[in-house]
Amino acid sequence: MKTYLISASAFLLASAGAAFAQEQAPTAATEAAAAPATPAGPETMTYAPKDAAADGCELHIWPAERMTSMTTGLLGGGLLDAALHSNRDATNRTLLASALDSPSQLDALLSLDLRSMIKMTPGTTIITHAKPLERKTMNSVKTRRSDSQATCYSELIVADVFYQKAAIYGRSLRTLFMVREFGKDQKIDFEYKAWGGNGLKLFPPKEGEDALAALDELVGVFKKNFEEYANNEAKAPRKPIKP
Repeated sequence: MKTYLISASAFLLASAGAAFAQEQAPTAATEAAAAPATPAGPETMTYAPKDAAADGCELHIWPAERMTSMTTGLLGGGLLDAALHSNRDATNRTLLASALDSPSQLDALLSLDLRSMIKMTPGTTIITHAKPLERKTMNSVKTRRSDSQATCYSELIVADVFYQKAAIYGRSLRTLFMVREFGKDQKIDFEYKAWGGNGLKLFPPKEGEDALAALDELVGVFKKNFEEYANNEAKAPRKPIKP
C-alpha cells in the first residue's frame, strides 16, 4: 500500500457509509499464518489450530454491524451540540467504516492469540462470519447464533465501534465485545459483555495530514481494546446465566 497524504474530504468520497448506533500480553503470529483458512460456507472461514490437534471445540466470531461517532464541545452534548458537529461525525463514521469494515475487524482479531486470551482450549477451531449480526438482536437472542452442534462451543461478538471526542477528555475509540460460552445445549453457561477503550492521536485526520496513518491507528487501537476486554473477561466469575 502506498503511503501518501490525502485530505479527509477526498477520502470521504472514496469510502462507503456506515450505520448509526444507540448503546453505550503480547500478540501472537497471525491466525491466518498459523493455519490455512478453509471456507466453511458462503460467508464463513475456518481456521484450524496449529499447535494442537483439533479437539472439537469451536469459537465463532462476528464483526460489528455499526459505527458511531460522537463529538462534543463545551456545550457537553445535547441536541445543539450534535447539530453543530453532525457533518464532522458523518465523515468520521465513514472513515471508521473504511478502516474497520467487517474483514478488517476479523483480520485484526485473528492477528491476536485468541485461544489463550479468552481461555479457549489450544485445539479450538476458529470460525469467522463475514456478515454482522443485527445489533438489535444482540441481547435478545439467547441461543447459539450459528447452526453448529459442537458440544464445546463459544461465540465472540463485536457489538459496537464507537469514536468519541470530548472537549475535556480528548479523542478515543471504544469497542463493545461480548463472549458467550455454551454447553452441550442451547443454554448460555457464561456471558461477558464489556467495553474496551483507548486514546487516539492521529484520527480523525485533518486537511493535509496522512489519512492512511490515521486509519491504521484505528486498527491498532481496536486490537488494544480487545486486549483490555480480554484481560477483564479472564477475571470475570464463571457464574451460571439466569434464564
